Amino acid sequence: MSKYDDIINLSRPTSNHPKRPISARAAQFASFKSLQGYEDDIKEQGRYVDKKIEVTEDKKESLDNIISKIDLTSKVRIKYFKKDLYKDGGKYLYKVGLIKKIDEINKKIVFEDKEEINLNDIIDINIYKEI
Repeated sequence: MSKYDDIINLSRPTSNHPKRPISARAAQFASFKSLQGYEDDIKEQGRYVDKKIEVTEDKKESLDNIISKIDLTSKVRIKYFKKDLYKDGGKYLYKVGLIKKIDEINKKIVFEDKEEINLNDIIDINIYKEI
């Protein structure tokens, strides 16, 4: 006779606690991130941003000349610098559309879709044929 013969055929003990759902039981084995947000910070540091190109006086004069030729029936494509919200620098974007207003006091171009571009951020303008 072995030392476990007295308990080998007993039924399994039952718990007085209610059973947890499987989803709650599985959560205890989920991965644990001790450095929450660390991966996001690493991605942010690795994200590339452009430096703003300083426009020469000749180019500014050329852009001013082009802007003076724009009327409300012309479609334009503007290449401009948009400052990054989190890092020093930004990126160059293109905007194509119809201009609603050129605000020389606030130095902004306002498009029909209400998007505004600062005149100092523009590095290139193309005027397309009238619509």
